[in-house]
Amino acid sequence: MKAVQLVSARIAYSESAFAELVLWRLSTSLKGSAHAFKYRLAYVVRGECVLRYDNEVGKGDHRHFGKKESSYAFTTPDQLIADFQKDIARWNHENSNS
Repeated sequence: MKAVQLVSARIAYSESAFAELVLWRLSTSLKGSAHAFKYRLAYVVRGECVLRYDNEVGKGDHRHFGKKESSYAFTTPDQLIADFQKDIARWNHENSNS
């Protein structure tokens, strides 16, 4: 089975902020991940990526929140997107000038 793109979306939050979500289902898991999904979710404000969830080959599931990087416990694509949206709301609340 070839990789199947499940999501490819760009969502505008304001004139200066947008989210980009890309998610694929793979035939096998990536090295470092225990599931068969590849994803990249990014929130960009004024040209700077301030929040990102991804699973690079060999690095596994993780997220970047500002300058901090931490592991991410992937469960389902729906939960991934919900967690990402929750972090966008948190970032916007903590950085009210976005």
